[in-house]
Amino acid sequence: MAEIPAVEVISRAAVLLMSAAAEKLGLAPDGEQALDLDEARRLIAALAGLLAASLGDLGPHRIPLRDGLRTLQQAFREASPYPDEPGQGPGERLLS
Repeated sequence: MAEIPAVEVISRAAVLLMSAAAEKLGLAPDGEQALDLDEARRLIAALAGLLAASLGDLGPHRIPLRDGLRTLQQAFREASPYPDEPGQGPGERLLS
């Protein structure tokens, strides 16, 4: 791990959070069986926090990671029977 650049570690952590959130939103191949909006909310908020804290350090990784976050936030809103108000969804306050 000592030889891996910090941006790579952060990117890997972000991708792990994205993948886990996508599964909890039922976006994985097994779909509906994995739907858990409470868990998805936590994972998306953690991803937003990680990205908010490291945006200045991510270089070219910044845009695709931020786009991925926004896609998850939109999928969360669409999956929710009672969608949050705009700006109030998971992690939306952290990145505008």
